[in-house]
Amino acid sequence: MTSASGDRSAAAGGDIGWVNTGDFLTHVDHATLLPPEALAPAECPPGLVHLPGRTGEFVGRRGELAALDAAFATSTGVVVQAVHGLGGIGKSTLAARWAATRMDDHDPVWWIDAETPAALEAGLAALAAAMQPVLAAVLPQEALRERAVQWLSAHDGWLLVLDNVSDPADVRPLLDRARRGRFLITTRRATGWHGIARTLALDVLTLPEAVRLFTGIHRGVRDGVSDLCHELGCLPLAVEQAAAYCVEAGIGPRAYLDLLAGHPAAVLAGIPEGADERRAVARVWRVTLDRLADTPLAGTILRVLAWWDANGIPRAYLAPLGSPPEVTEAVRRLVAHSMITSHADGTLSVHRLVQAVARTADEEDPHRRGELVEEGRETAVDLLARCGENLQAAPPQDRRAWAGHMEALVSSADPATDSEKTAIVLAAAATVMYLFSGRRALALGERASAGLERHQGPDSEARLNLGWLLAMLLRTEDADRATAIVRDTLAGHERAFGADDARTRQARRYATAMLHDMALHKAKNALPAARLGDEAALRTLHQALADAPREVLHDHDGRLIQECLDAGRTDAAIRLAERRAEKLAEREGPTSLLAFGARAALVLIVHVSGRADAARELATALLAECEAVYGADGFTQELRRFLSDPPHIPRTAP
Repeated sequence: MTSASGDRSAAAGGDIGWVNTGDFLTHVDHATLLPPEALAPAECPPGLVHLPGRTGEFVGRRGELAALDAAFATSTGVVVQAVHGLGGIGKSTLAARWAATRMDDHDPVWWIDAETPAALEAGLAALAAAMQPVLAAVLPQEALRERAVQWLSAHDGWLLVLDNVSDPADVRPLLDRARRGRFLITTRRATGWHGIARTLALDVLTLPEAVRLFTGIHRGVRDGVSDLCHELGCLPLAVEQAAAYCVEAGIGPRAYLDLLAGHPAAVLAGIPEGADERRAVARVWRVTLDRLADTPLAGTILRVLAWWDANGIPRAYLAPLGSPPEVTEAVRRLVAHSMITSHADGTLSVHRLVQAVARTADEEDPHRRGELVEEGRETAVDLLARCGENLQAAPPQDRRAWAGHMEALVSSADPATDSEKTAIVLAAAATVMYLFSGRRALALGERASAGLERHQGPDSEARLNLGWLLAMLLRTEDADRATAIVRDTLAGHERAFGADDARTRQARRYATAMLHDMALHKAKNALPAARLGDEAALRTLHQALADAPREVLHDHDGRLIQECLDAGRTDAAIRLAERRAEKLAEREGPTSLLAFGARAALVLIVHVSGRADAARELATALLAECEAVYGADGFTQELRRFLSDPPHIPRTAP
């Protein structure tokens, strides 16, 4: 045993099993003999680098790289830059690329997985161990972390990349102790960085960049690459995994698209060989939704947004889901975690692949169980139905957007699964879309008709009313089919309401006018002799024009106008039509559908009365206004057709 020499000094002997302080003897079961380096300030060897292998395939991002250069250009003090964005958008890849190309300007360059406080501490401890490897086996992790922090606070010129930070509060203590150096943070958190870091929002790749990324992995392929990248929303993670999968499976982009359309759950959950299964597209956002589990409405809203158009979603659509504070908080948290984007115009947007995942059932994912996905779809329909109740007073662009959201909803669902409410809202959307695009209105209307027939029967009033719109949309493109729809719709009225019911009598007038109109088009298409005076074709034309006003006037003023026309009092009919148009413009607004419709009826009445020049002048002015409001398709096609080929009026017309 060794003696202690000095007041309360300790002497170590042999295996240091005993410590003698001069006052008493202490037995020590375990002791650590620290090397001299542990008592001296930490030292970092030059050229110390630790970066992940994420810098291989890299495209685009010139603007973002330049922004990082500018952010770190200042020469004094600590600089903290946070790159935020949706999971899978390439934040870590950008950070790794920038750091790898700037190693000559920083020493050391060290990458830390900072998703949790524990991971951050482990990463700092690893830095200290890399600086002085001899300490790795003798100091606990906490002591190593402290040595790294002390070194960082006392030195300059270093770059620390903190990857995938979940909460700004997790890194705040570290940032507060640093006085010099550079921090580059990647995070899904879009908010909470005020006073902590400068921020840089990362968006998806452009389509040409996404194509370059795909072809850089799947070399030599071209056909279908652009379509696939567009379908994947140019999300880098999805493009990379699709390209790698195509290489491994020996298939092309179009085959992958077919798989994605037919088996979305399996494709979105698939990963290339050797990849981390947590990085599968279908799973990459689950960790974010886990963090939002304490706000259940956030998950509900995301599953609702999954069914609408990805862009231009009014916040007001979500109002019925909860109280204003509840809805606002749920949206705020989704925005904060980069799951959706909020815009200054009051609309929201969501990436199309986030939508695809959110509406794809997975019983192993608590956020995407089958009943939750179906509930999201039905809620999306219900919210659109509520918004549609007050749609007539909305501006035309809002009506078009509303119909577009319904169009997006059904494009992602099997028609056989449409509920009765879905079919009813679809019928309303078809009527609205008719003002803007006949082709899109027809697709909506046909699907609505099938759904109404399945749930309400072939002769339900809603389906019969929709029949007139379908016939209107088809009459110039497929007159035979339109004729069949008109006859079936009229027969349905007679079966459902009887031959003498007012609705049946109105239907009979509609049918007569539309059948004559279609006969005219068939005659003009099939019988060029009509231009040379073919009597049968001309008689069809005359009769169709005589019945035409009956299609467009249904209210009290309309009945008076019709009576005047039937009696040959065309001047009185025109005055009544003018008064009706003025009243509707004053009551509904000059650009409302009802006001435009009344003016279109006036054009037809003036023309039927034999005043072709006056009718053309009215139609020209109305066409210009309609195009300014509704665009060149849909409703305005009727006016354009009238001006390019005005109907012939028989001399014997009243």
